[in-house]
Amino acid sequence: MLNLSQNGCSVWVASSTERLLTPTAVALGKFDGVHLGHQRVIQPVLQSVWGKSGEISTPPDRKNPRPYSTVVTFDPHPHEFFTGQPRDLLTPLDEKVQQLRSLGVEQLVLLPFDRELSALSPEEFVDKILVQQLQCQQISVGQDFCFGKKRMGTAQDLQILAAKYNIPVTIVPIKTDTDSLSTTDDTRISTSLIRESLEVGDIPKANRLLGRPYTLTGEVVTGQKLGRTIGFPTANIQLPKDKFLPRHGVYAVEVIIHNQTPDTDPIQQLGVMNIGNRPTVNGIDTRVEVHCLNWSGDLYGKILEIQLVRFLRPEQKFPSLEALKNQIQLDCTAARAIFNS
Repeated sequence: MLNLSQNGCSVWVASSTERLLTPTAVALGKFDGVHLGHQRVIQPVLQSVWGKSGEISTPPDRKNPRPYSTVVTFDPHPHEFFTGQPRDLLTPLDEKVQQLRSLGVEQLVLLPFDRELSALSPEEFVDKILVQQLQCQQISVGQDFCFGKKRMGTAQDLQILAAKYNIPVTIVPIKTDTDSLSTTDDTRISTSLIRESLEVGDIPKANRLLGRPYTLTGEVVTGQKLGRTIGFPTANIQLPKDKFLPRHGVYAVEVIIHNQTPDTDPIQQLGVMNIGNRPTVNGIDTRVEVHCLNWSGDLYGKILEIQLVRFLRPEQKFPSLEALKNQIQLDCTAARAIFNS
């Protein structure tokens, strides 16, 4: 059990359930992104605990304990387990915990996705995991939820199986992108659609589907310090290794600078960010660098939360540092125009 929050949102990463908070009201799924569709699946669980008024409906009681609002997902991601290929995530663990905590979720359970778990039949999954281990009192899933060996179980199967234990199951309809102008494309809000939007640099669409800005969060580490030599100092951001990166190129961003002292408020800045290999200086590795438009202080060691606003242009190789400097100036002007609008 790892407690990663101040208000009891716990992360259970073990097969033992000794320290698990039970009984539970459970939202089941992969939840990478915690996007608007995921939030809709989580909502019935929150309402069962907190009530529609936003206040806890019944306080914990030893004789008649209320269920803990719990999100249950898998680690590693099933796609990673079956393919053997590491999968970059929209929301790595710390970020997922932060998003769930902001919604009011009390507990995140990471079921170890291994050969044993993947071999459970739908009936065994309900009995062993949901009933015996999690002591479920209520379950919420998306309409397209599948579970059990070879994904044989559907949301409707779960409803039937759980009814044998008197556990109600809410099946949540797929949420669609109501602002989409497309009449032919699939408009279901999904993790894959958000990833596709980020891959082509459609940041407004990705942010709309998420219900918040797509964010890159990491510590400022020492870089080559090349930016300051051409008048545009940049902060080199170290991200979690499994963080999904959008299209390489230049972005208009909003930057939140977190100070190490908890009693100091974060500082908000506007900026320009580059994701890429820096071909003008023959770079090889992918880096994330951000230039704050109105900042002159030292950022080393600070945590930056970079919220993507708009994709400005693809990464390109310039014939000289002077040409690169001129383009960065144009990028900053373009970013300011976006912020002013």
